[in-house]
Amino acid sequence: MALDGGAGIGNGISKRPSQQCSVAVDKAAHRADEETEEEDEGKPWVARKWITSLAVCLAALPLLMIMVSRRDGPLPFPSGWTTATTTAKSYEHQESNQDGLLGGLLLPEFDEQSCISRYQSAPYRKNMTRSPSAHLVKRLRGQEALQRRCGPGTEAYRRAVERLNTLRKNVTGTTADDDTCKYLVLVPYRGLGNRILAMASAFLYAMLTDRVLLIDRGTSIPDLFCEPFPGTSWFLAPDFPLRELENLTGEVPESYRNLVRDGRAASAVSSELPYVFVDLDHACTYHDKLFYCDDHREFLHRAPWLLMRTDGYFVPALFLNPAYQEELGMLFPRKDAVFYLLARYLFHPTNESWGLITRFYDSYLKNSDERLGIQVRVFDGDTPFKHVLDQILACTSQERLLPEVVAQEPPGRPAGARSTKAVLMTGLSSWYFENVRGRYWQSATASGEVVSVHQPSHEEHQLTGEATHDMKALAEMYLLSLTDAIVTSGWSTFGYVGHGLGGLTPWIMFRPENLTTPDPPCRRAASMEPCLHGPPFYDCRARRGADTGKLVPHVQHCEDMSWGLKLVHPEY
Repeated sequence: MALDGGAGIGNGISKRPSQQCSVAVDKAAHRADEETEEEDEGKPWVARKWITSLAVCLAALPLLMIMVSRRDGPLPFPSGWTTATTTAKSYEHQESNQDGLLGGLLLPEFDEQSCISRYQSAPYRKNMTRSPSAHLVKRLRGQEALQRRCGPGTEAYRRAVERLNTLRKNVTGTTADDDTCKYLVLVPYRGLGNRILAMASAFLYAMLTDRVLLIDRGTSIPDLFCEPFPGTSWFLAPDFPLRELENLTGEVPESYRNLVRDGRAASAVSSELPYVFVDLDHACTYHDKLFYCDDHREFLHRAPWLLMRTDGYFVPALFLNPAYQEELGMLFPRKDAVFYLLARYLFHPTNESWGLITRFYDSYLKNSDERLGIQVRVFDGDTPFKHVLDQILACTSQERLLPEVVAQEPPGRPAGARSTKAVLMTGLSSWYFENVRGRYWQSATASGEVVSVHQPSHEEHQLTGEATHDMKALAEMYLLSLTDAIVTSGWSTFGYVGHGLGGLTPWIMFRPENLTTPDPPCRRAASMEPCLHGPPFYDCRARRGADTGKLVPHVQHCEDMSWGLKLVHPEY
């Protein structure tokens, strides 16, 4: 899957062959008639000259036609003529690169070897499930320019940090320039799935509010993902003056919660608070969630530094804010593809992570006719449960995702090639994988289909923030996204990322209660979007409490969490 360098077109086909030959044929035919008349006047050599030219052109025409028809591949020259063949491959590489840029979602302004996955991931997937809108592409280019102009290492960033320090020291009289860059510092936390969802959400909010997004790097994020913006970094600089950001809570004086609850939001920012902190934990308070109704004209737009701590996907709540609805409609005509497009833009595995992904895929999944992903997340402890295994088997059988098994090999089954299905299972425990694998090893399938079952890792316990553990988790999420169909566990952010990154509408297994297999065991989701676990219950327009799953047709309650919110396309 290596990519050849260069993007030029070879010497033999530096441009589409002109139509000179056909023009010469027409002119030659016309002149031949004229020269025939001249031949009668004693000048037969002229006619012979044009007839000879016509013959040469006609003889060369088949070769020219071959050159035109095969300009995307090697020309039929002897093996010693390597230039044309090499440059034809370069042209093929250029075309492949254009497809790999995901319809303009990505820019070709990165060194390929620094982030191989950015350019090599496209061939591992089917065509894009949803294409980016022209408006989204335009806004992404604008955000990239903003990140370069104001990001770490720039003069604008230096001035902004200097002003932050000044305000922290209670020095009055400091005012911001009209063109001061504004920043959103994100502190993502909890498991890797939570952090990925938080990063995608914060990026969209930053783009909506013209803020530079800076990520608190934590202990593993830089080891997992390449930089998404050309010419700059999205990671918070190590010398950022505010320390221990992960310990911030909604109780700090600068919190949005306190500013709103005490009725001093506008005056506080006017008196030059150094920053405003927004706590969007899934269990945050009523006053914290009023952030989702802030229409960007109240006071937050005057705060140069906005710090945010969150552990989930709050995008559905942004779609409830009247101030953003028009812009979001232009960015995402398909409301069920927001995370898919944002994730394909932002999250490119580092070379080390990409190696884990491709080696496993090429070894175990690549050559199968069909691939099924099964993501298992158990919230009742690390001990395996039979009712969870029963739920997996019931779901895959009921939805005809896996074939039934029979006690004996059916007689008369012809030898030879059979269809193959590779099952990728992910989870902390290997017990579920071993039981499903044993089922298809010890028994034949009624359909004759050959089923192989694979699990990349089984860490047994979740080790949040540990680099090696997180790298394995990322590899498994990405591998799940490369399957053709997927079954995920309800409430699991790991599963949300797996199906969302792949543009796959999942079958979601309901969370068991009382150690009993749910009936039905699973359900096909209405969209591939993740679920917001801690939604607001407030109508921004009416300024009162409301069932936010019924305010707009494209924001509905989740299949796996009755109070959660998710985006769907209005046809649902």
